[in-house]
Amino acid sequence: MAGTTRRARAAVRRRRRVAAADNDLTPDQWSAIRAAWSACAYCGATDTPLQRDCVLPISRGGRYTLENVVPACRSCNASKCNDEVTSWMRRRRLDEPRFLLRHREVVTLLVSA
Repeated sequence: MAGTTRRARAAVRRRRRVAAADNDLTPDQWSAIRAAWSACAYCGATDTPLQRDCVLPISRGGRYTLENVVPACRSCNASKCNDEVTSWMRRRRLDEPRFLLRHREVVTLLVSA
């Protein structure tokens, strides 16, 4: 790794963390999550492609699971990075209580389905 860039080394570490985690989100579950939210879970953007974002980041022990993944626009996903979701939302002045209530509703709906 002597000649690799910092970004490349970070990407390798991330791939290893993701591979080591117990990730059980299926494509059907991801489709259901996107349909249930119908927009970015954080800012509500609807005019942009949505990415999978872990509410509890992989680097902090999160996994790609039905309970931990929400759709996020690229801007929110990149901005949140590996921050804790509630403190990140407070810093960005996003509606934290609305997100937390909606997240619980969506998870309850999808888990019971």
